[in-house]
Amino acid sequence: MKKVFLVTLVVFFAIGMALAQKYTPTQDVLGAHQNNGRGCAGCHTPHSGARGAGQASTDPTTGNSALWGQDVSVLYGKQISSGPGYVTTFSTATSWSDPEGSGLMMCLSCHDGQYTPTNMMTNQSYEQRLGLLPKTYGNNPIPTLLGNDGSKIGNYANDHPVGRQATVDPNDWVGTGAALAMVNGKRGWSVNVTVTPGSAYDNFLAVYTDAALVSLKTDGTGIFPVCTTCHNQHSMSVYNAGNRGQPVAGNATGTYQTFFFVKSPYNPAANTIVGKGGSFTGQAASTTQFCRQCHFGDSNEANGAVRGSIPTVF
Repeated sequence: MKKVFLVTLVVFFAIGMALAQKYTPTQDVLGAHQNNGRGCAGCHTPHSGARGAGQASTDPTTGNSALWGQDVSVLYGKQISSGPGYVTTFSTATSWSDPEGSGLMMCLSCHDGQYTPTNMMTNQSYEQRLGLLPKTYGNNPIPTLLGNDGSKIGNYANDHPVGRQATVDPNDWVGTGAALAMVNGKRGWSVNVTVTPGSAYDNFLAVYTDAALVSLKTDGTGIFPVCTTCHNQHSMSVYNAGNRGQPVAGNATGTYQTFFFVKSPYNPAANTIVGKGGSFTGQAASTTQFCRQCHFGDSNEANGAVRGSIPTVF
């Protein structure tokens, strides 16, 4: 009888995984980055850079990197301090090859709110405005401008550390089963992540993904996160593990729901309240698993959970 129950449980788990891999969006995946109808041209103007978007930019090279159509020059040389004192001083040019330029400064050219114009932004979460968030979220507007979020203007200390000073120490990953290294290839410097089969981190991959971990950036001197480490600016609601993504849960591909442009399955709506603490008994929320990609010491697997014993709620 116990054997039959175990087989049935495995079958239902497999069915659940299959369903999770076939999430179909009901909103356009570009979401808030439709830019009130301007679409792709809201960020990538096909002609003339910021001037093609009607902005009076003083940058003679605007648009030369990634056809970026926002005025980045107002951030040149500016300094921000994210998290507990991680200082980033921006360069005086927009360079696609500079990780802080492409993965941080370009993002802040819209999402800063202190140095940059709001660019038609309402400074409120798109998902919240559409009523897509679960009721566990608060009623006050969730800001989308980092340097002007309702606290002191210019306060980035309440944002996750980013930039070259927010260095990830590869030695911290010794013994986890994951190894982080800087490599210089045809496209310049990148972070190479290798995982030992059967290791604790490999066991984690059996129930989630490492899409954010492998998106850490490097300039050849250090490994660090930027905005695009955690966010995919081209898809607000769907994580596609087979489209420039990383496999999910034991090398399964497919589509998974996500929120806030998060670059992994991240679905607070799936975490139905069951019992105290508001979590599934014996399962891990995808919102929690997302953070554990990098903060692996807090994962179930790093604390002794065997492979696949605590699945993820997608």
